[in-house]
Amino acid sequence: MSVIRVALPLPLRQHFDYLLSANQQVQIGCRLRVPFGKRELIGIAWQLDPADHYPLAQLKPVISVIDRQPVISDTLRQLLTFAAEYYHHPLGEVLTAALPALLREGKNLADYQQHAWQLTPAGAKASPADFKRSARQLEVWQALQQGPVPALELQASHPRTTVKQLADKNLIEQHLLPLTPYHQRGLKQPALQLTADQALAVTAINQAAERFQSLLLEGVTGSGKTEVYLQAIAPLLDAGKQVLVIVPEIGLTPQTLARFQSRFQAPVLCWHSNLTDTERLNCWQQTQAGSTAIVIGTRSALFLPFARLSLIIIDEEHDQSLKQQDGFRYHARDLAIKRAAIEQCPILLGSATPSLESLYNCQQQRFVHLSLQNRAGGQAMPRYQLVDLKQQVLQFGLASQTLQYIRQQLQQGMQVMLFLNRRGFAPALSCQECGWLTECHRCDAFTTYHKQSRQLVCHHCGAIKAVPRQCKECGSARLAPVGQGTEQLEENLQQLFPDVAITRLDRDTTRRKGALASALDSINQSGPRLILGTQMLAKGHHFPYVTLVVIVDVDGALYSSDFRAPEQLGQLLTQVAGRAGRGSNPGTVLLQTHYPEHVLLQDIIQNGYAAFARSALLERQHTRLPPYQHLALFRAEALQSNLCQQWLTELAAMAKTLPGLELLGPLSSPMEKRAGKFRWQLQLYSAQRPQLHQALATLLQAIQQWPLSRQLKWQLDVDPIDLS
Repeated sequence: MSVIRVALPLPLRQHFDYLLSANQQVQIGCRLRVPFGKRELIGIAWQLDPADHYPLAQLKPVISVIDRQPVISDTLRQLLTFAAEYYHHPLGEVLTAALPALLREGKNLADYQQHAWQLTPAGAKASPADFKRSARQLEVWQALQQGPVPALELQASHPRTTVKQLADKNLIEQHLLPLTPYHQRGLKQPALQLTADQALAVTAINQAAERFQSLLLEGVTGSGKTEVYLQAIAPLLDAGKQVLVIVPEIGLTPQTLARFQSRFQAPVLCWHSNLTDTERLNCWQQTQAGSTAIVIGTRSALFLPFARLSLIIIDEEHDQSLKQQDGFRYHARDLAIKRAAIEQCPILLGSATPSLESLYNCQQQRFVHLSLQNRAGGQAMPRYQLVDLKQQVLQFGLASQTLQYIRQQLQQGMQVMLFLNRRGFAPALSCQECGWLTECHRCDAFTTYHKQSRQLVCHHCGAIKAVPRQCKECGSARLAPVGQGTEQLEENLQQLFPDVAITRLDRDTTRRKGALASALDSINQSGPRLILGTQMLAKGHHFPYVTLVVIVDVDGALYSSDFRAPEQLGQLLTQVAGRAGRGSNPGTVLLQTHYPEHVLLQDIIQNGYAAFARSALLERQHTRLPPYQHLALFRAEALQSNLCQQWLTELAAMAKTLPGLELLGPLSSPMEKRAGKFRWQLQLYSAQRPQLHQALATLLQAIQQWPLSRQLKWQLDVDPIDLS
């Protein structure tokens, strides 16, 4: 019998030792089924015969060894070990986050072998004339004319119903696909002519090949950053290497996937949470075998087991969605840099509005700074114009000047985009008699009125209620919506412009699979159209016919207790404005505000984001805030507010005895009550990163011994993005 140390998916900061019999052969990184209390858990073999193991008599035997080959490679072991240590998170949960759900459940990999679609003999004899009634079936048939296509790749670019219809006609069939390195090479479409700045960027990326180098590509909206990505990738695919492209939102995946698939012959796969468990495992297997050339995915794609990873690209590297906000709170951008260092490959961060952390790293010469200062097609940058809302009569939240601009653009056959970062019909319902407002009983927030579903929804905890018939305070039936959301704005625009097509993009309209791709397809058709939505509109979309962007209400973001609020507002305004004037016609951006003289608005409009960001960095330096200091945040949640305050007060007292720390708190969170629990926080700052992590390790060791720690829920967030 030998001893094996196993990492288990438990919120415990320790390993567990088990007995391994002589006939159980196992490698580090393989999955094991082990007993834990009355349960059986799937763990990862982490260390053989540790010197400090428990006495053999106290150990239970391993039930079974699931894998012959490791599911976590040596390079991923290095990355995940670093992540667990840096974010001070239990290793077992970190490992679990890196595996597809079916592997976490202990499924056998052999049961999920890859399949590919190919033409049957009848399909090979078919002709384009046989598909006159279905253009989609013709597209699938033409794709299979070139040879078998992996099922996951085919289903990523074509509707499943279309594939099934061809299979029912016995024109296509599935067969087992051996997992071998991809062999397709070359381009489907010729590369575009690069500008001088783009060519310099591609050259710099190519020169960094096969060694670790961090590069920041700062390019104005419409400057052709994606074309730089494509041309930097091309020589790597010719050499049989693999590339990872991380995008912040699922919404960006379809259009990015289509762009890459239309350029390269090599297989391109996507990875995001909307895939089924089987699709995710298939992508995982193909990546491990080197069968796919490019993976385009959201933040968790960072943990895929690439066989020959040669370049990592983080698109929209400033986006907050790259930070996991619950459980294992990692930042995909930062861990991607660490993975690139382990893999000894370059990493490219791209954005029109880089994060202050990345710009700081450029100043410190840790990153190579590449710049695209002009739009690729030579178009002018959009022109900003402030619309002062003071003493104006608004029609559906829009000033007369704004409506005049909208009418002019629509009459010219152009498209207009309206940005309102509030979904639903109205932020609340109010009693017209006593002023009572609909509030969430679990949060310090109002419930949003959704007219189409006739529901009141809390956008913080997800609580749903039916719309009341009368006021809870005075019994009056006179309830009216207060404020405006995207649903109400859409309804009002239909009244103002009954003959104009309207497309709304928010979480409510894009829930169904394929809804977002369909909406984007309609937007890309020429002709007058109104496009309205939330932050989803700011995520790097290319709308060639949009000539006017209206930011309906900019004031809500001007005043915030979060020191990152000015940076985030600057990024949001610049990104939304960047959707205008990307085609052949110039663009205009209207900002509706009651505070046109506000310093932040004037700075962004007059000087642009680049100058604003440099001045914001100087302000951070003077106030000793990140990135000039390092920050960790302890959060406490409990049903009683005093428990949180007491626990954090004890924590603060201990932290004050540790060297190199500055404390802010304990203090209640900006939203003190959420999901029925009171929330408090303690912020820890340090000029030296090692000192901060040493202090966190000391505090965590003490916390686990405190009886009070078992009476509440607490979390540690290293390098937090959200301070609410």
